[in-house]
Amino acid sequence: MTTTAAAGTAGAPGPLPRGRAEQQDFRSRVRGCLLGGAIGDALGAGIEFDSLEAIRAAHGPAGVTDYVPAYGRRGAITDDTQMTLFTVEGLIRAHVRRDTGAWHPPADVHRAHLRWAATQEGWGPDERVRDAGWLAGQEWLYARRAPGGACLSGLADHRMGTLAAPKNPGSKGCGAVMRSAPFGLLADWAPGLVLQLADECAAQTHGHPTGRLSAAAFAVIVHGVVRGEPLEAAALRALELLAARPGHEETTAALRGALAAVRQGPPSAERLQSLGEGWVAEEALAMGLYCALVAEDVRHGLLLAVNHGGDSDSTGSICGNLLGAVHGETALPPGWVAELEGRGTILELADDFAMELTQGPALHGPPGAASSAAWLARYPRA
Repeated sequence: MTTTAAAGTAGAPGPLPRGRAEQQDFRSRVRGCLLGGAIGDALGAGIEFDSLEAIRAAHGPAGVTDYVPAYGRRGAITDDTQMTLFTVEGLIRAHVRRDTGAWHPPADVHRAHLRWAATQEGWGPDERVRDAGWLAGQEWLYARRAPGGACLSGLADHRMGTLAAPKNPGSKGCGAVMRSAPFGLLADWAPGLVLQLADECAAQTHGHPTGRLSAAAFAVIVHGVVRGEPLEAAALRALELLAARPGHEETTAALRGALAAVRQGPPSAERLQSLGEGWVAEEALAMGLYCALVAEDVRHGLLLAVNHGGDSDSTGSICGNLLGAVHGETALPPGWVAELEGRGTILELADDFAMELTQGPALHGPPGAASSAAWLARYPRA
């Protein structure tokens, strides 16, 4: 990581200094962000490649109002949620490895994404993941769910893309945006460091400045709302930070377009589609943000986010990440939570992330110190 935190543990943030109520609120927002993103992903999965006209013809004038079958079941998630979960796992392992004096979160996230890429090649866990931690052993994650080409090609070898030498420098698809909410959950980090880390990790698969900076801006917006900022204020903070970054213009224009659309009249699918289709990074970010800003409640925002003729699962996922981070897990529609594929794994990972950030020193210390063997088996330092 090319920030001061990269030089070693001296620049690394410590555990969140929170009381019990604050820790419970943080855990609720982490759970809400990850579950909400997965619900939005699953709502859009069955209509991702349909036009708005086809969606309305098949499901009525309001479009989809509930899960529809995708990949053989209702509530199925896609590669958007798969990659988000591996991003979370990479961030946990980065914090665990910090005790060894190794502090380079982009490398840990990259290794986690390589573990995701391995799930796209096989039928299930095998000897290759024996020492890879618990997430890579979850058989349900080995389903191939229309993964993005840039994500697959960017992770096809072990060379890590960097800002100086990014993978797929011409790609600005939304595949880096849809997995970047977890960077915003690093609530003890400064916003500028969140932006930097998300930018560096996006370069591992999507090297175009818009593909990278849209992912980074999304992380900063999530970060703001997790820390209690209003959603619009968090978006304005992202705009402020983007202004200093070369190549920010498309991302900045898309964010400003989303903020302006809020004031142009009642929300509708047609107004949403004026922001784009969501296949490219800045459009997906703008559409997800717009739906979260105008949402009357979580259900309303998510249904608006998926009922359009574009990348419905990604815009739904982005909107769900935001609304879940704003309101916490208890605001999510319980019927959708109950039927969501992988709910147990998502909750387990969310709780582990919150525990690592708030209780890390009690779980592990420097090599040779008293540590939880169970925790280090789940998140190996190797």
